[in-house]
Amino acid sequence: MKFIYGKQDWKTLERGEENCFLMTNGLGGFSSLTMIGSSSRNDHAVLMACVKSPNHRYNMIHRLEEILCFEEEEIHISSQNFVPKGTGEKASEKGKEYREEGYLYQTGFSYEDYPKWQYLVQGVEVVKILAMMQGMNAIGISYRIRNYSGKDVTLKVIPHLQFVPKGELLSKEQSFVMDGHSITSNGHKLHLKTNGECRELPPAFHDNLYYAYDACDGRREQGCTMVNHCVVFKVPSGEENILELVYGMIPGLPEVEEMLHDMTQYRELLAQQAGFHDDTANMLAKSAAQFVSYRASTANSTLLAGFPFFEDWGRDTMIALNGCCLATHQYKTAKSILQTFRTYCRKGLMPNLFPEGREAPGYNTVDAALLFILAIYEYYRKTKDCVFVKSMYDTMAQIIDWYCKGTDYGIIMDEDGLISAGQDYDQVTWMDVRVGDILPTPRHGKPVEINAYWYNALCIMKEFKQFGSEDERDYGALAAKVRDSFGKFWNEEKGCLKDVLSGTDADNQIRCNQIWAVSLPFSVLPPEREKQVVDVVFRKLYTPYGLRTLDPEDGQFHPFYGGEQLERDLAYHQGTVWVFPLGGYYLAYLKVNNYSRESKIYVRGQLEIMEAAMREGCVGQLPEIYDGENPVSSKGCFAQAWSVGEMLRVYDALRN
Repeated sequence: MKFIYGKQDWKTLERGEENCFLMTNGLGGFSSLTMIGSSSRNDHAVLMACVKSPNHRYNMIHRLEEILCFEEEEIHISSQNFVPKGTGEKASEKGKEYREEGYLYQTGFSYEDYPKWQYLVQGVEVVKILAMMQGMNAIGISYRIRNYSGKDVTLKVIPHLQFVPKGELLSKEQSFVMDGHSITSNGHKLHLKTNGECRELPPAFHDNLYYAYDACDGRREQGCTMVNHCVVFKVPSGEENILELVYGMIPGLPEVEEMLHDMTQYRELLAQQAGFHDDTANMLAKSAAQFVSYRASTANSTLLAGFPFFEDWGRDTMIALNGCCLATHQYKTAKSILQTFRTYCRKGLMPNLFPEGREAPGYNTVDAALLFILAIYEYYRKTKDCVFVKSMYDTMAQIIDWYCKGTDYGIIMDEDGLISAGQDYDQVTWMDVRVGDILPTPRHGKPVEINAYWYNALCIMKEFKQFGSEDERDYGALAAKVRDSFGKFWNEEKGCLKDVLSGTDADNQIRCNQIWAVSLPFSVLPPEREKQVVDVVFRKLYTPYGLRTLDPEDGQFHPFYGGEQLERDLAYHQGTVWVFPLGGYYLAYLKVNNYSRESKIYVRGQLEIMEAAMREGCVGQLPEIYDGENPVSSKGCFAQAWSVGEMLRVYDALRN
């Protein structure tokens, strides 16, 4: 699937910054800019290297300034928004005269396996391509220049450097040392390989970059870079030639052509292995692999939750793994990820955050361990790998034991067999926002989806009992008790499930969490009630881009996500549309309609909208969230693992 854009998509610079691309290197590093080549976020980068996988990222090359030099004229083909200097104006009052407006000469942008830009300036055609290889902190940049202007032309490429940890601000005092074809700063060295002429420049500090997409979210809206060299390349009139630059953290860099071949072949193999007959699904299979990274601390694979913000979190990984790895037949990767998490299981809990440096792992999640059991079950259903299940059995049994007798964060089985979780200010479900002393979605008590996971985990352990040698627990009897008690969640008046059993008004809020009580493999509800849940979720929460987190008729509903952090957090789970629960909805819909031909046709028709979603925001990816009232533009992380994974699960269910 190739995404193609034209001049109508960047009628203004603001329009041109609406969409971006993403390439990743399997180490936690990435490359991401807008489709007009600008940086509209401080997390954008030509090369975001990862010096220790997967989270120690450094923004090495933030952007590229590109100038076509004619005999008496210089024209920018790069685009960038800036803050007016020395005017006293706020960033939001920026003026066009402070911009690089190369988008005016840009004739095309496309993305399939790599981004490609096309420009036309006074008879000079320029085609730019970026490439990134797996397992290497390097970026390849190619400019094919066809000069029919009637005069000689020179392309000048000026890399704007940072050499700072992702999200940090470059200091004006930071030293950059040029030594031949390498740059050293802040303890890191970047090597350059080029067929152009590299010229050292006097260090120049630029402190007026404007980040429109950070500004609208209340994040730091200004940035700065350092320039200390440029690369120039002359193309005589009537000739065609290619300028190549490769920047990387190691010497002996590959050629751009090698990087392009490696990347396209790698992504084609991903699509072939996934084996979908739907172009959108195959594109999502490629996108899913962008979240897979090596983790140095465990020497195994892990899944990053989302770009550009998130790391590898337990809950997100266990949700995303089923679609990103199992639905795409990446079984070896799935196995490696599960082994990574097993290593850190403690007191029946899976880490929500891995240890980094001297920091201890964080275990503040009630669902990750239960989802771990579900993920192993899905892996087994796909592979019938009995040896692996046997190796994991003791860990799964320990999880059940700890949940029964009680573990950290108030997680414990009550006398009725249901799981209670959460205490004080600890938010342990996925609706986990805390702002100081404010808990926007306090779900202490018995959350509905947690108990659905709990019931399924017990049913799975009953099936897996054959793999345990001395396990005397009667999982079947406990599962039956949980099923009987699960009826407490039923809200007869609203015809759906309560969100939590806590004795507060929050219990009866209509939220998307109930959909997982229907979509999971083992049914905890009778069929007629499953159908009612699906109907209510559709009526109150469904949009083609995701499920609302709260009924719009609820007094706590927040229709808009944006602004300062407090404003964003108060809306995050209070109506904001999330993409990933939509997977649970479609799976539940298919289930209650007995996977009929008509239900499959309906779901396939709805999934066509995903192609439109993949054209907006991060091209080829699916985002984290949309506004709750009228989902139009993606927000939050522009590429979210569980969004992609859950849609892939639906495609997998349809073909199976």
